[in-house]
Amino acid sequence: MDKPRVSIVGATGLVGREILTLLEHRRFPLAELTLYASKRSAGESMEYRGEELDVKILEKEDFLSNTDIALCSAGRRVSYDIKDWVKGTSVVAIDNSSAFRMDPGVPLAVPEVNPEAVKEHSGYIANPNCSTIQLAVVLKPLQDAFGLERVVVSTYQSVSGAGQDAVAELSKQSMALFNQKEFEISSFPHRIAFNVIPQIGPFLENGYTEEEMKVTNEIRKILAMPDLGVSCTAVRVPVFTCHAEAATVQFARDAQVAGVQAVLEEFPGIEVKDDPASASYPMPIDAVETDKVYVGRIRRDLSGPRSFNLWIVADNLWKGAALNAVQIAELLVEG
Repeated sequence: MDKPRVSIVGATGLVGREILTLLEHRRFPLAELTLYASKRSAGESMEYRGEELDVKILEKEDFLSNTDIALCSAGRRVSYDIKDWVKGTSVVAIDNSSAFRMDPGVPLAVPEVNPEAVKEHSGYIANPNCSTIQLAVVLKPLQDAFGLERVVVSTYQSVSGAGQDAVAELSKQSMALFNQKEFEISSFPHRIAFNVIPQIGPFLENGYTEEEMKVTNEIRKILAMPDLGVSCTAVRVPVFTCHAEAATVQFARDAQVAGVQAVLEEFPGIEVKDDPASASYPMPIDAVETDKVYVGRIRRDLSGPRSFNLWIVADNLWKGAALNAVQIAELLVEG
């Protein structure tokens, strides 16, 4: 595909803005760029390569006539419409919502992990959950080198994963508490400022939240391991950007710490930062607006055989969303 016409659907949202930034940052080879959003945002303008582009209302005929690749981050309802619109056309949609991630006919792709999935699309490709993406990048080389038997992961997810209103809420609550003023709670079930909330999404009948089951099911699909033992606890923390994860991984074959480090260091998209003597390990403040998935605190798990503990950090708006979508689009262009 040579220099496609690209559309960003949900261009004014947190992820949409990062997609726009990354298309320019990575010099994506596009012929034309169109920005779409809801009626509330229509009429705004956004800068791309020194040019001001108007944000348009998303309408079917206009969208199909201006698009070869669509980068979509406008929520599940819009995704249902777009999947129906692109059916039978030459348009390829890359969807950041959860609407079709577990659809067996829709590829769920992380370019470093399963690039072959991108080639199997029928006009629609799903971008995984932000926490799933950074975990999958780390698990893939370990799967290839040592085999996987079980993964237990706790996620520490920033408020930007819940959208612009959530970011504003953390800021407003923090300011209010510092100034001993009243504040509102709307984006989360409890106060998020100076607090930790062990719930992301609604609880399901099995006692896990929707977010936790997204990670569980998506990891199995991406790694093509439907029976892999996965257990997730998802936690919201008062950090603006970047998700962190504490993962315990049980291998099928034994390994040494140095061997695990070496395997991770050689894998594209990963940077190992692991020097306890100098207090060097990944932190959210170091990962903002970076392309890598960072891994540290690599050590044997003392409670089980062939098990290792890892600490994983990545920018949820970049690698966890916008960057992964742009990387998928790059694979489409490369053919």
